[in-house]
Amino acid sequence: MADENNPAKGVRGRLPAWPRNALNNSVIAAEQAYRKRSSLPLLTEADMEALRTGQPLWWEQENGTPPPAAAPAAPVAAAPAAPPAPVAAAAPPAPPAASTTISPEVQKMVAAGKKWSKSSIAAENARRKRNNLIPLNDAEASALLGEPYTSAPAAAPVAAVAAAAVPAAAAPKAAAPAATAPQGTSVARSGESTRYVGTPAVGTSKAAKAAGVAATGPDDSPVNQQRRRFVWAAVGAFLTAWFLAFFRFFLPRTLFEPATSFKIGYPEDYGLGVDTKWQQKYRIWVDRTPDRIFVIYARCTHLGCTPDWKPSENKFKCPCHGSGYDSEGVNFEGPAPRPMDRAKVELSPDGQILVDVSKLYQWPKGQPSQFNDDGSYLRT
Repeated sequence: MADENNPAKGVRGRLPAWPRNALNNSVIAAEQAYRKRSSLPLLTEADMEALRTGQPLWWEQENGTPPPAAAPAAPVAAAPAAPPAPVAAAAPPAPPAASTTISPEVQKMVAAGKKWSKSSIAAENARRKRNNLIPLNDAEASALLGEPYTSAPAAAPVAAVAAAAVPAAAAPKAAAPAATAPQGTSVARSGESTRYVGTPAVGTSKAAKAAGVAATGPDDSPVNQQRRRFVWAAVGAFLTAWFLAFFRFFLPRTLFEPATSFKIGYPEDYGLGVDTKWQQKYRIWVDRTPDRIFVIYARCTHLGCTPDWKPSENKFKCPCHGSGYDSEGVNFEGPAPRPMDRAKVELSPDGQILVDVSKLYQWPKGQPSQFNDDGSYLRT
């Protein structure tokens, strides 16, 4: 979007028209990227500085002439290089001595009488590191621990290993003996064993292993392995049982009941009296008299209990409340209000007795009996 009233048409890009406020670096960078994509002249350092300070650019000024290009610098003849002078090997700088100064802040901590431990000092150093403060030196740490501080002896000077006339590259390197710290001296807090000091990994098995300390925890013995396997097996069995119970919740619950219509054999299979062989399976008694066969449904008319047949007494006796029925199921004692019901019976095409307990014949109290209706008995 160029400025039509500007003599330098097409060079403004997306910059706001003059007069405008000073622009920040992000807006200038976005304008420079847009110019690069659109093949427009890029902003120079002078243009960007003018945009930052809120000054007009060269095409926005009254004369509208671009600034002169800088003249290329004249080549300078290289002077002949002087032969390198032999350099004598300088002795390595001595390591800085450990500070033995105790700050006033630490002096106040010591005077307060607080009992410090090594872990407390490590946590204090971690806090100082997070806050960009000077960490505790060895003297301050020893003062907080209540221990005497012994400074490390100065390192022995190292002899020069190269002569002045021999180039440094050709000089053999002298092997310096490894300095061993005497007992009781301060050791630098660095290395793998102290990497986790002041971090959430303090006291973990990784830090303890790096420091050469045995990791805490149960031994990986066969007994512990067996215990862990037992625990995991118990957890797996518990979760499996809950999963099966959860899955069973979505399955339909079907109640399987015995058939209401069934065959019980031929009439010749039954003699006079009460036959109880179908009591457990179908809850019926087959009763035969000299002139008929009928089926009594084994349910007390008082509260629905199943009576017992007493052959010695020739009667049915309910064990719940003492209701008594004769051999044909007619009540004569106890709280039973009426005789027991009779199921529908008929002969099937193959000559067997077909019983249907879904159709029951009753004799309500004070009403006519249904025991003589068709289907309530078979004539013999």
